[in-house]
Amino acid sequence: MPNKIVIAITGASGAIYPKLLIEKLLSIPEQWEELSVVMSKNAQVVWQTELNNTSYQNYPVKFYDKYDFNAPFASGSARYNIMIVAPCSMGTLGRIANGISDDVITRAADVVLKERRKLLLLARETPYNLIHIRNMEAVTLAGGIICPATPSFYSLPKTIEELAATVTDRVLDLAGLNISSYRWKS
Repeated sequence: MPNKIVIAITGASGAIYPKLLIEKLLSIPEQWEELSVVMSKNAQVVWQTELNNTSYQNYPVKFYDKYDFNAPFASGSARYNIMIVAPCSMGTLGRIANGISDDVITRAADVVLKERRKLLLLARETPYNLIHIRNMEAVTLAGGIICPATPSFYSLPKTIEELAATVTDRVLDLAGLNISSYRWKS
């Protein structure tokens, strides 16, 4: 099955992560057939605040409103096989963990889990409370992957973008995509 990917951007801090994910995916178009993005209004505000721009509007991808239940990834029949929520707020995580499909982000996550496809949640919070941990456990038991936004330093990143890429490259590896990235002892 050709990769059909949806990136969901929530209002948690960390707008650099979806920016880097989209840019990396656009650099490997041979590895996906469709790339869609759904972005909450809060995510737009966070992007503008943290990155000081509205560059998300310039990417050549399909954008969907958070409440557009006609988005193709809201149904398993559309065969989207990879969903990345980046950054994933704890509120979104909690709704996904408890099957509350009150918007197209949580509906698409529910679809990906029920179809046994890849759901990756780039969790952005610190510290975690017990509710967060239990929600992460529930998503993990349902087949999702929790990938905290925890950068690594062994590649000796020199910029914020290089540091954040240690997280986004890991997410794309977990999604099963073939990317160029720093590899330990390679």
